[in-house]
Amino acid sequence: MYKRILLKISGEALAGEKGVGIDPETVKHVVSQLVSLHRRGIEIAVVVGGGNFWRGRQGTDMDRVTADHMGMLATIMNALALQDAIEKEGVQSRVQTALSIPAVAEPYILRKALKHFECKRIVIFACGTGNPYFSTDSGAALRAAEIKADVLLMAKNVDGLYDSDPKTNPKAKKFDKISYMDVINKELHLMDITSITMCMENNIPIIAFGLNSEQGLIKAAMGEKVGTIIS
Repeated sequence: MYKRILLKISGEALAGEKGVGIDPETVKHVVSQLVSLHRRGIEIAVVVGGGNFWRGRQGTDMDRVTADHMGMLATIMNALALQDAIEKEGVQSRVQTALSIPAVAEPYILRKALKHFECKRIVIFACGTGNPYFSTDSGAALRAAEIKADVLLMAKNVDGLYDSDPKTNPKAKKFDKISYMDVINKELHLMDITSITMCMENNIPIIAFGLNSEQGLIKAAMGEKVGTIIS
């Protein structure tokens, strides 16, 4: 069992089958597992994307910085939805944002985040790194390094990392374990290179697992064999 985990979940995952917006049943599915892990004494941080509302690459005729800032704002909506669902289960949580929006959430301050862990709260990080040209995957790797997470859990819409897209290639091979460098050299679409490199340099293992699998998040956090381990 890991002592402190960071879960990276995409905005698209929170949209469920709809593909856009927030699917209440999907949020409930994620939150029930988070709360279960919290009650087992695991310290939990979450980094959430915003692709169910906006992705920076959508703004093809837009200034990149503007488009990326819009994406950061989208992550806040998802973070607030997770916070609301978590607290309805009787667990305290805090949203911290890399962009300062004090009327909505706390600004990201590492020492405050660590204090929240001491106070048995789940911490949700929004706005990625707070900088354009960086993905929310980079934000997840950065926060995992800063809070000294034992593992970075990547919730995917497939049950692990494959050598090609299993949705289009029925012969796609799933990896049980793979190195950081092999992920980079084989150009496997797990995270961007910046994120992988940051995890490699800080020796943070990554577990890619299926969000929709039965108790997948709990199994990954408890150290059971699930998904793909990148280390």
